[in-house]
Amino acid sequence: MTVCPGTGVTATARITAAPDGRGGTTLPDLVSDGPLALRRTRAHGRHAEVTLVGAMSAPLGGDRLSLVTTVRPHAVLHITTAAATVALPGRTADPAHYDTTHTVGDGAELRWLPEPLISAHGCDLRMTTRVHLAATARLVLREEQILGRTGETSGRLTTRLTVHRDGRPLLDQELSYGPGVPGWDSGAVLAGHRAVGQFLLVDPALEKRPAAPRLLGETAVLTPLSGPALLITAVAPDALQLRRALDDLSASALS
Repeated sequence: MTVCPGTGVTATARITAAPDGRGGTTLPDLVSDGPLALRRTRAHGRHAEVTLVGAMSAPLGGDRLSLVTTVRPHAVLHITTAAATVALPGRTADPAHYDTTHTVGDGAELRWLPEPLISAHGCDLRMTTRVHLAATARLVLREEQILGRTGETSGRLTTRLTVHRDGRPLLDQELSYGPGVPGWDSGAVLAGHRAVGQFLLVDPALEKRPAAPRLLGETAVLTPLSGPALLITAVAPDALQLRRALDDLSASALS
C-alpha cells in the first residue's frame, strides 16, 4: 500500500485459485493490501471461497484500488464481500478509482458476487470490471449500485464492465449516474429509481440452449449476448427490492 498525502491510497490485492489435485481448489496466492483485506472462508465441494473485508474506509477521493484475480484451468472460485462498499468524498477533489480484473482459464469457474456499492453524496468514483475468459470458462457475476444513502442525493459514479471470451469482446458497457451526467435520472434512464443492478451469466451450456430476450416485469429485462451468455438488468426503488429481484431472476436463469 502507498499513501500519498493529498492524493489518496494506492493498493492492489491479488487472488490466485488453482486445482488442488484432489478435486478441489486451493489458493496459492491470497495477498491483501491496504483497505482490501482478503479472507478465505469455508467452502463445500470443488470451489474455494474468498471474502473481501474492508480494513479501512475506502474508496475515498483520490484512492486507486485494484483487485486482480486469476482462476487457473479447472479451478472454481467464489468471491463475496463482507458488507456493502461505500464510496465517500475525500480530502482531494480527484476521483477515486476501483478496478477489478479477473482472468479465468479453460474449464474454470468464477463467481463474483459482491455486496452493493453505495455512491454517497459528494463522492466521485470511477469503477471498472474487466474479465478475460477462456473458451470453456464459466462466469457468474452480479453488480449492484445504490445511488445515495438514506435521505441523501447520489454522488458521481461511472462504472464500466468489459468481458472478453476466447480473446473476443463479449460485453463492453459503461454507465454513469449523479451530478453532471445528462438525463441520468430521467424517465429514459432510471425514472427516479435509486438502485440499479445486473446479473451476467457466461456458460458454454448456453450454446445449445440460448436464452431468448424478454421483459422481466416492469423494471427488468433479460438480454442474450452474442455468445453463450445472458445479461439481466434491473432497477428498483431501494437496495432490498433490487436484491430480491436479482435473486429471483438469476435463480430462474441459472435453472
